[in-house]
Amino acid sequence: MIDFQYVRTTDIEAALRAGTAPSAKYVAGGTNLIDLMKLNVERPGHVVDINDLGRRNPSLSMIADMPGGGLRLGALARMRDVAWDARVRERYPVVSQALLLAASGQLRNMATIGGNVLQRTRCPYFRDTAMPCNKREPGSGCSALSGINRTEAVLGVSDHCIATYPGDLAVALVALGATVTIRGPGAGDRLIDFASLHVVPGTHPERETTLRPGELITSIDLPPLPAAKRSLYLKVRDRASFAFALASAAVAVDVQSGKIQDARVGLGGVATRPWRSTEAEHELIGKPVSEHTFREAAEAALAKARPHRDNAFKVLLAKRTLVRALTEVTT
Repeated sequence: MIDFQYVRTTDIEAALRAGTAPSAKYVAGGTNLIDLMKLNVERPGHVVDINDLGRRNPSLSMIADMPGGGLRLGALARMRDVAWDARVRERYPVVSQALLLAASGQLRNMATIGGNVLQRTRCPYFRDTAMPCNKREPGSGCSALSGINRTEAVLGVSDHCIATYPGDLAVALVALGATVTIRGPGAGDRLIDFASLHVVPGTHPERETTLRPGELITSIDLPPLPAAKRSLYLKVRDRASFAFALASAAVAVDVQSGKIQDARVGLGGVATRPWRSTEAEHELIGKPVSEHTFREAAEAALAKARPHRDNAFKVLLAKRTLVRALTEVTT
């Protein structure tokens, strides 16, 4: 691990100023950043510890009701606390389920909501500094394209990167249409749709989000969405616990008299970013609840998939995962 400057503060403006230092990184739970620093993948010159910001700004770690029925998740709220919150479990079961299927109990006790949605890929070539990786070293090449690519993405890929976004929570958030509040140094808050937070790799895989230098996520808002009460997160992985998704589906469906009035679909484990499938939603809304409807939606969701040598199985797996999730949530 390289030498770095360490800053810890209770003042958010001081943290934001420190966050503008060259190659600065924020750390809260540290469950992703510290791992990558040990691997020499992340080499920050400054590490800004934001764990104490909640002492002066309790809203950063709170789960709060919003006018109209939504919920606000403070960015420093721990995964464990959000997963077991009674309001989250009742009004947004897909969020609770996604969190409880993520990582291990020990990690959920430490990891924060803001850090979780910004976790970096688990692509083995990204984590191996002896191998070329456009995301880690722009212009060096993508080892996964011709290497072992069983776990890589099939949606949102480019000729420069096929690394999979690994998270679970973000898949639920993109499906629900959550909103992210961001604060930058010397600036007020700005709000963006969660779907606008992550970007596909294109020709610049090193750019993973739309965050500007020094910006910090302060909260994530869950909208008052009737369909969210009937929602589900289904995750398929190589082993029963502590494994990343090979395919996952976050679904929320509002059904009236056997017909689908509203539907939200997110896919995980198969895309370069948290993936909302508006194509699948289009195939569902206004249609009767049936296996045929669900299969049509799954076909639409994976129609633009670009598999490679070892990960073609993910196309069929993702379709079956989505059909099963829709079946379970409407039964």
